[in-house]
Amino acid sequence: MASDQSYVRRAIDLAESAVEHGNTPFGSLLVVDDEVVRTAENTTLTDEDISAHPEFTLARWAARELEADERAACTMYTSTEPCPMCASAIVYAGLGRVVYSVSVESLTELRDDGVIDIPCAEVVDRADGSTTVEGPVLEDEGLPIHEGYF
Repeated sequence: MASDQSYVRRAIDLAESAVEHGNTPFGSLLVVDDEVVRTAENTTLTDEDISAHPEFTLARWAARELEADERAACTMYTSTEPCPMCASAIVYAGLGRVVYSVSVESLTELRDDGVIDIPCAEVVDRADGSTTVEGPVLEDEGLPIHEGYF
């Protein structure tokens, strides 16, 4: 059984891939029963789509393709704490758990603009969602990709 840390490292790898493909450094994956069922990287720049965050993409996919019990058993691992848009999609999709590397607080310290500084857990709580939010995990490994980009 893989650990949270190994999945977070895979999400960080996806963030690095996003940068290599001309996008901002964000990557995510969905895991059900210790099996990766889907991955995504940010494509906001190359797709010219402000909603093409990997967390949003995966939440939409899960809502379409997975049964409710699978979504409840699902963990989303992500390189960076989901923004409010993505956190809302996660709640609407009914995903059971989110584990992230870089916190929104740390990201805000690196960037001058473009970050809505509302923690994912606060969005889940205010939406009366049941998603468990955990992080930061391996933030010291996730931060360098942002530091190099921003």
